[in-house]
Amino acid sequence: MKVLLSWLQELAPFPDDPELIGDTLSDLGTPVEAMERIGEGWDGIVVARVLDLRPHPDADRIQLVDVDPGDGGPLQIGCGAFNMAVGDLVPLATIGSTVPGGLRIERRKLRGEWSNGMLCSSRELGLGGDHAGIRILEPGAAPGTSLAEALGVAPDVLYELEVNPNRPDAMSVAGIARDLAARLHLPFALPEPTVATAGAPAGSATTVEVLAPELCGRFTAWVLRDVTVGTSPEWMQRRLTALGMRPINALVDISNYVMLELGQPNHPYDLHRVAGGGFRVRRARTGEGLVTLDDVERTLTRDDLLICDGDDRAVGIAGIMGGAAGEISESTTDVLLEMAWFSPAAVSRTSRRLGLRSEASARFEKGCDPEGIDRAARRFCQLATEICGAVVAPGSARAQGDLPSRAPVRVRPARVNALLGTDLTADHIRDQIEPIGFACAPVEGDLDVMVPTWRPDTTTEVDVVEEVARHWGYRAIPIRQLSQPRSGGLTARQARRRGVRRLLAGLGLAECLPLPFLAPGQLEACGLPPGGIELLNPMVAEESVLRPSLLPGLVQATALNAARRRPGVALFEIGHVFGVPPPGQVLPDEREHLAVLLAGREAPAAVATWLVLADQLRAEAPDVENAEVPGLHPTRAGRVLVAGPDGATPVGTVGEVDPAVLAGHGVEERVAWLEVDLGALLDGRRRSGAFRPVSRFPSSDVDLAFEVPEATSAIAVERTLAGASPLVWSVRLFDVFRGAQVAEGCRSLAYTLRLQARDHTLTDEEMAAARAACIAAVERAHHAVLRG
Repeated sequence: MKVLLSWLQELAPFPDDPELIGDTLSDLGTPVEAMERIGEGWDGIVVARVLDLRPHPDADRIQLVDVDPGDGGPLQIGCGAFNMAVGDLVPLATIGSTVPGGLRIERRKLRGEWSNGMLCSSRELGLGGDHAGIRILEPGAAPGTSLAEALGVAPDVLYELEVNPNRPDAMSVAGIARDLAARLHLPFALPEPTVATAGAPAGSATTVEVLAPELCGRFTAWVLRDVTVGTSPEWMQRRLTALGMRPINALVDISNYVMLELGQPNHPYDLHRVAGGGFRVRRARTGEGLVTLDDVERTLTRDDLLICDGDDRAVGIAGIMGGAAGEISESTTDVLLEMAWFSPAAVSRTSRRLGLRSEASARFEKGCDPEGIDRAARRFCQLATEICGAVVAPGSARAQGDLPSRAPVRVRPARVNALLGTDLTADHIRDQIEPIGFACAPVEGDLDVMVPTWRPDTTTEVDVVEEVARHWGYRAIPIRQLSQPRSGGLTARQARRRGVRRLLAGLGLAECLPLPFLAPGQLEACGLPPGGIELLNPMVAEESVLRPSLLPGLVQATALNAARRRPGVALFEIGHVFGVPPPGQVLPDEREHLAVLLAGREAPAAVATWLVLADQLRAEAPDVENAEVPGLHPTRAGRVLVAGPDGATPVGTVGEVDPAVLAGHGVEERVAWLEVDLGALLDGRRRSGAFRPVSRFPSSDVDLAFEVPEATSAIAVERTLAGASPLVWSVRLFDVFRGAQVAEGCRSLAYTLRLQARDHTLTDEEMAAARAACIAAVERAHHAVLRG
C-alpha cells in the first residue's frame, strides 16, 4: 500500500516531518519499505510551447522541435518522441537544470544537430506514467512558467507500506490516517461528502436482487445522469499515479480514488449497456463464461459469485473485476454505480482459482466495512458532480444479505498484562483503542469492547490485546527475561555421545547407516562365528539375522565404494548390535557400538583413532593388547582396554580387517578397523579434566628406538616412557619396523620424547639423566633392547 503525506494531512493535522511519520507508521505495525520525496528537483524545468516539428536530416528516430521557452524566440530541441503537435504545451528542462533521477541537462549535438535542453515525459519528471511520450500539459499556462507552478505541484512524500493480512483498515488512506492520528494524539475526521440530488429517484431506474445472501451481505446501486466523461483533474491523476494506478478517464479515476481513500471497492457501469437497468447477484452456473475488462474470457463454477444485469446476463465477477459489456466509455452519459459487501472467503477462492488479482479483490479478501458503503457512494457522487457535472438521482436501490454477526469482546486487564508484560489499567487500555474506533464499556473491572465494522479481523480478546500493544508501543513494553525454567536439554551422557559424533566427523570420517539385519551366511563371509539371532518374521528372507557386530555392514559399504572406483573411504557408524541373551534374560543382549573403518590405512591408524577417542572422553588408562580377533588380521589385531574396577577392562577391538574377508568382498586395499562398546565407554571411569600449565621454557626432543617382542603393546611402552621421568612432557610413536635388522619375533618401535621443565631451561646433564632413566625403564618393563 502506498500513501502520500499530503493526502494524510487532509484527514488529520500531521506535521511536516517525514521521518517522524515513517517511524510512527513502522512502530504501528505497517513497516515503511520505502520513502520517496516527490515534486522536488524541478528547478529549471519550465513550460514551453511547440512552434515547429521537422525530421532530423540524419536520424529517423529523432525529430527536431522548435519551442518557445518564454522569451518568444525559437529554441531547437532534439527529441525521440513523436506524440506532440504544434501549439502543445510541454515540459522543458533547460540547460544547467537537473531532472529527478540526477541527469544534468547540457547543450549537446545529436547526429550533428544541436539540442538546447530536453523535453520531458511523466516518468522523467518523477510523476510515473508513460515513458514513451512527452507529457502534454493542459492549456492555459504561459510559456516560461515554472512547471511546478503550472501543475500546482508542491513537494510531497510517498510512503510504501507493508500491510499484513490482519490489517484491512490499512488498505485505505483513511485507515492509515486514523491509526496514525491516534498514536500521535491528533484529531481525525473522515470526509463528510454532501451531494445535491435531482430528478427521478434511483429506484425508478434500477433494481437490485441478491440471490446468494450468504455470499453478498449488502448491495447498493446509485444512478448518476448527464455525466460528461473526460479526463480527471491533474491533482487526481498525480495522486493515482503516485499510488501506482494508471489514470484512464474521469469516472474510472474517481472510482479508483474513492477506493484508495476509503477502502471501499466500487464499479461504475454504463446504465444504457446494463440490460434491464438492474442487478441480480447470484452464483455462477458451472461452465458459464464472462469476458472481463482485461479482454480475457473466464470460465466459472458454482463457487463463484456473479453480478448480472436485469436479463440475468453476467456483467462482472463479484469483488474482483467487471465485465467488458458494461464498461464506461467516452459516450457514457448515465452511470449505474455499484457498491457492495462480498464474503472475503468467496472472493479469495475465486481470485485464486482464476489467477486474477485486482485492487478490489485485495481489499475484499481482507474484509471491507459494510457500514462504510453509503459514505463511499456519497464521496463518489460528490466528486462526479464536481468533475463530470453529474446529476445524482435521489436515493439508491439496495438489497440485504447475511452480514457477519457482531458481539462485544470481553477484555480483562489482567490478561492483557499477562500477555504483554505490562501493568496497564482498564483506563489505559481504553485510551489506546477508543481513538481507533473500539467502543469500550466497563464491566466489573473488565471491558466489553465493541469492535468497529472496519476491523473484521478482530474477533477475540487476543486480537484486542494486539491493538493495545500496537498503540501503547512495542518499544514501551519492557524487555524481560523469561523466569520459567527451561525444560529439556541433554544429559551429560547424551552430550558426550553427541561429542563423539562431532569428533569423528571432524577427523574426516563420513557417517554410515547400514541396516541392522544381515543375510544368512554374511557373518561367516566376514570371518565372524555363525549363530546370530534369527528373526521369526523378517520383512525379507535376505535380512533375517540380527547383527552381532558392525563389521559386516561397513565392509559391505567399503566393497560397494570399491566397485565404483572409490577407494580409501573413511567411515564410522554408531549403531546397535545384538548378542545372545545371558541366562535369565529373554530379549537379546542389545548394546550400542561405535565402529571406525579406514580403507587404505594400517592398524596404527585405527589405534591412533582409538587414542583420540579415548582422550575426547577422558577414558582412564586407555590401552591396547595384542589378541586374535575373529574377522581381523591374525597378527595385526588386538583388544582396546580402559581402567575398570578390577583392572584393565576390554571395551572393543582394533586392528586390520582379515585380508581373506576383504578379498571375498572384492576389496584390494588394507583396511584399518576399530569397534568399541560405546555404552561401556561412556559409562566408564574418567580421568580428571585438569590440564598441566604450559611451560614458558625451551623444550628438547629426543628420539629413542627399542626392539621389543611382537606381543609388547606400543601403548604400554609409551606409558612407561611417559612415567620414567618428570621431565618427559610428551611421547609420540613415529615408526614401526619389521625386517632383517630386527630379531625374529620382534619389532622396532621408535618414539620422539619431548623433555621440558616447568621452571627453568634444561641442562645437558638433566637431559642425559632423563634419557637414561627412560631407557632403563623400558628395558626393565618390556625386555626391550635399545637400538643404535
